[in-house]
Amino acid sequence: MGDALRKRIRQTKFESPLHESLLNLLVAAGHVRERFEKMAAEFGITHPQYNVLRILRGGQPNGYSRSEIADRMLERAPDVTRLIDRLEQQELVVRDRSDEDRRLSITRITEKGLLLLDRIQPELHNAHGYFAGKISEADQVLLSRICEDLYADR
Repeated sequence: MGDALRKRIRQTKFESPLHESLLNLLVAAGHVRERFEKMAAEFGITHPQYNVLRILRGGQPNGYSRSEIADRMLERAPDVTRLIDRLEQQELVVRDRSDEDRRLSITRITEKGLLLLDRIQPELHNAHGYFAGKISEADQVLLSRICEDLYADR
């Protein structure tokens, strides 16, 4: 394989091609996560909070329960309630009780939250352009298939 990983972690030998590929995946995922975390921070939120806002935008106008949000998150967050609390403090989401089950809290995105997502969109587009410039469309499709093979239930 290439030399980027060897230089990055200062290691020349790997147990196997699988070992090297998994380490490459971890380093690449960290790089992608870091870029998106930096982008979100420029707008005063974390990447997991951004993910919650996008989930809620897709759930309009009904919103989602905490467990539904947790199930849809890209990365599992240990405390979705706290994420929602912080978004509510910034007036980006609101919580209401479900009409069907008063014990259930439903979270909805606010107009302010939607406006924030609109403001983030150009930066997200730039980030996508950065990564699109790194790998061909054919490799993007292949990468997606390989990643799904790694985590999909079989």
